[in-house]
Amino acid sequence: MPITVTPIAGLSDDINDIRLRTARIVNEKILPNEALLWHARGSGVTEEERAEAKALRGEIQAKVKAEGLWAPHLPPEYGGMGIDFMAHAYMNEILAYAVGAASLFGVVAPNSGNQTILVKYGTEEQKKKWLLPLVEGTMQSGFSMTEPENAGSDPRSIQTTAIREGDEWVLNGHKWFTSNGLAADFFIVMCRVKESKDEEGPGRMAQIIVPTSNPGVIIERGIGIWGSPKSDHCEVRYDNVRVPLDNLLGQVGDGHRAAQDRLGAGRIFHCMNSVGQMWRAFDLMIERLLTREVHGGLLKEKQFMQGFVADSYMDLQAARLMTIHAAEKVDKGDPQARTEISAIKVFVPAAYSRVVDRAIQVWGAAGVTNDLPLAQMYLGARTLRLADGPDEVHRILIAKNVLHHYEKGESWDFAG
Repeated sequence: MPITVTPIAGLSDDINDIRLRTARIVNEKILPNEALLWHARGSGVTEEERAEAKALRGEIQAKVKAEGLWAPHLPPEYGGMGIDFMAHAYMNEILAYAVGAASLFGVVAPNSGNQTILVKYGTEEQKKKWLLPLVEGTMQSGFSMTEPENAGSDPRSIQTTAIREGDEWVLNGHKWFTSNGLAADFFIVMCRVKESKDEEGPGRMAQIIVPTSNPGVIIERGIGIWGSPKSDHCEVRYDNVRVPLDNLLGQVGDGHRAAQDRLGAGRIFHCMNSVGQMWRAFDLMIERLLTREVHGGLLKEKQFMQGFVADSYMDLQAARLMTIHAAEKVDKGDPQARTEISAIKVFVPAAYSRVVDRAIQVWGAAGVTNDLPLAQMYLGARTLRLADGPDEVHRILIAKNVLHHYEKGESWDFAG
């Protein structure tokens, strides 16, 4: 079933145009070919099928570039669209509807996040050496922040160090869930920097570019998740890894701010992605209700199923409007934006889980097969309750921000 996109009153003509053109490519080129595009990467397919899928991906990417829809997260000087935050958010919603569509529009995590950080914090030399090959697709990258011995919800607890020795940084530490670890040519590593090994204190936060080919970068394993034997989320040890001082991104002390720049916008985009996938799950559920006959009638006639429709409609609408509201606050620099981001970070993945769960129930056994995208959506929705900060941390942040507001003698502006 194609995604139905019509112009939204109140949005600019430019954003509506981007939405409509994006939906056209998704509907005409990607949705009809999902199985070929991505299943051909698995096992049990012929070389001819792989070649056909690769050629089709190239054809779609060429179409995207010809339409001026490539890399919405990048400025034009690096081959991107140069669109603003809200336009990107609305575009994400539509891209998420189809499996893998974002990658065909030049948005592939963690490369896209690393590209954004390199644009903002990289020197001209770093951009030439690392960003341009990343944009051109001749390099892959990973993001190395989370540590198994320290709480992922508290980035200030990071213990990986980079100590200055002459004109080099020497890194030591233990990371896991380093994304894209098996394919990456370099990692952006979150660490604590010291000017010498005798410097007291924990050191200041920084991000450093580390080529994966450097001696001492030990990729121990791709961590298996959700029952798979391994993934590209890797466990990595840094054992006296030496890199030039020039590999520092930004200034010493910028590390936490750079991470928040990445994660803050990322939470909005993840939630818009979730809304797009909820939309797809909802459409699939309705399609099944309208066509499946059981016990003398169509599923749509059963009151339990009608309850699924009503509850999923409310979950989807609430999640979408909350996310757009948060995105608008971020776009305006509103100080309440942080609270709104935490609110959607908790609400949207939970709503997403509920919508997909109902769709699976409606499809029955087919819902958990690889014939439909619902099973992977279900796992992804559950993962989002941990990724970018667990629900509990965001709930605490919401409560603290709201209570602090009232303690100042002000009520919360829900209409703002």
